[in-house]
Amino acid sequence: MRFLHTMIRVNNLEESLKFYCGPLAMKLLRQRDYPDGRFTLAFVGYGSEDENTVIELTHNWDTRSYDHGNAFGHLALGVEDVVQACAELKRQGVKVVREPGPMKFGGAKIAFIEDPNGYKIELVERKSRPATG
Repeated sequence: MRFLHTMIRVNNLEESLKFYCGPLAMKLLRQRDYPDGRFTLAFVGYGSEDENTVIELTHNWDTRSYDHGNAFGHLALGVEDVVQACAELKRQGVKVVREPGPMKFGGAKIAFIEDPNGYKIELVERKSRPATG
């Protein structure tokens, strides 16, 4: 088995694509309308679905907003330098909802941003490791 994707429902597909494919630099991998079901699916990510886990953005044409509930937490992205990533994202108008700093009770340096639908995205600092040879 392999983890393929996570699906989130979005209010405005174009706005969501602009966010994920703009400041977060993901690529639109595929998109398809389903007129009989009145929804559109768009898959975004950092590489091919054959080799990477991606995000499925689901836009139901007749729904304007969603209740996120209290079970879903967040998506997470690894970044080289969380302070620099937040500075660049802020410059591009992205909302930072938790400034960079260590995890509560110790651990990695993290920050949280928010997408146009209110979903939280954790940025986790993951320094590159030199190749061993």
